[in-house]
Amino acid sequence: VSTQSTGLCETQRQVAPSPFFVPLRTYQMFASTRQFARGAVMATSALVGAGAAVAANRAFMSDDDVAHASDALHAPQLPWGFSSVFKGYDMASVRRGHQVFTEVCESCHSLERLAFRNLVDNCFTEAEAKRIAANYEVADEPDENGEPRTRPAKLSDYWPNPYANEQEARAANEGALPPDLSLITKARHGGPDYIFALLTGYRNEPAGVETPEGLYYNPYFPGGGIAMPQKLFEDAVEYDDGSPQTPSQYAKDVTEFLAWVAEPEAEERKRMGLKFLVVCALMAVPSLYMKRFKYNPLKSRVVKFIEPKDLKK
Repeated sequence: VSTQSTGLCETQRQVAPSPFFVPLRTYQMFASTRQFARGAVMATSALVGAGAAVAANRAFMSDDDVAHASDALHAPQLPWGFSSVFKGYDMASVRRGHQVFTEVCESCHSLERLAFRNLVDNCFTEAEAKRIAANYEVADEPDENGEPRTRPAKLSDYWPNPYANEQEARAANEGALPPDLSLITKARHGGPDYIFALLTGYRNEPAGVETPEGLYYNPYFPGGGIAMPQKLFEDAVEYDDGSPQTPSQYAKDVTEFLAWVAEPEAEERKRMGLKFLVVCALMAVPSLYMKRFKYNPLKSRVVKFIEPKDLKK
């Protein structure tokens, strides 16, 4: 069973359990030969049932309906600066990626785990973050008559969803559900490399390949067909810092922004880790000294009981 999806969401597939997966430790639970034989019969019955289920599933599912991860090209590894222990995010790129997201991606995708306060002192100032938040409307407490009402967003609010519910999102995208992009770089194999390759990987169909109607060919997507059309084009977003306005630059910036959204605390965690390693290095010398000259003699000493001699003799 497959479900189309838009954006960066991979196609959801129902994977049947393998009938040959039987933990060996199961048989260790049987203490006697009779219990072992009884367990073997039960395990064999389970194997036969699982095999029948797989056969029935395969009977109603052709190979053309199944998208395997091996069908897609593997994204090439790129030298992202934030992947290094000693480097952090390029905040200028994160700022541009935020612009690309708001002008291109925001109409379909959400950032449910990102609060406007996360922008402060990172890629925007507090005043800029407040102005950005004020452009959005969020749900407020109902009025005295119980009617729902909205208000401008504040720094404490989280990024609003472009759709009111899942049904509205599917209705607006021909049945496909655009995924939330808060943790997309962590939820996809390849992470930022996959996101960049997917955004820049739209191609014309090669000879012998037919993409179903309503899908667009992208070799980096499992199955080769994705419901999201190409969104990044030349001069699609106007940068005010003089950066190149090319699809690859847009993809690089929005990927860096999504990586920062997934781990806004990554730089602080790296700094704490380096401090911890420095402290461990400083404590290594006194620890070795205590081990060698103080604790080792106490540990290796031998205590013997010597019977006292009879003084009278």
